[in-house]
Amino acid sequence: MYNAIRTKIRAKILGVLIRDARSALGRSVDECARMIGVTSADFLAFELGVKSPSLPQVEMLAMYLNVPLDHFWGDKTLSNVDDRMSNLDVEHLIRLRQRMIGALIRQARTEAEITLQDLAESLEVIESDIEKIERGELPVSLPVLEALSARLNRPIREFQDRHGPVGVWAEQQRTVQAFLELSPQMQAFVSRHVNQPYLELAQRLSEMSVDKLRSVGEGILEITL
Repeated sequence: MYNAIRTKIRAKILGVLIRDARSALGRSVDECARMIGVTSADFLAFELGVKSPSLPQVEMLAMYLNVPLDHFWGDKTLSNVDDRMSNLDVEHLIRLRQRMIGALIRQARTEAEITLQDLAESLEVIESDIEKIERGELPVSLPVLEALSARLNRPIREFQDRHGPVGVWAEQQRTVQAFLELSPQMQAFVSRHVNQPYLELAQRLSEMSVDKLRSVGEGILEITL
């Protein structure tokens, strides 16, 4: 009896997770049903917990909805797992970022020894608008910022958030993308917990100066001779 009840509860939880993942990506029931080869009625039954999909169906659904397969083994919806935006004061952060970008523009312009007038004329922008942008009083549109970065000979990435919540998220995304670009063999090596000491050693070596690395290399050479 206990196993039967637990199976029914698990089916309900799985249904909620499936519906949540589908909604998060904006996919319809019909689209998901076609993708895993079932009828729309069957897929609705999966979401209601009346029926449950097989493992191969869940695997295909996870890939289609771009969520980790392990997500369906848990009990937290995507809205619970990824609630970064709900806890942010977005308006305050945008104003703060606006001021930081303005300060970076002013610093880059000063270092390049370019006057406000010269910068405004080269971009065909009103000089007073450049002043307001540098003070963080006027938002700078992305096309104008791209033109500013080119004129000041600074990469656009220099103006991106690095340490705030968006910056942390962006760095995580770049890290994931870098991992996905590794060969399957390297991905497997990095993913194995038993290889963590080797990765930690590589990290420590990467943080050493050239002289320190040379000293370590010479020490290893002496040992092996």
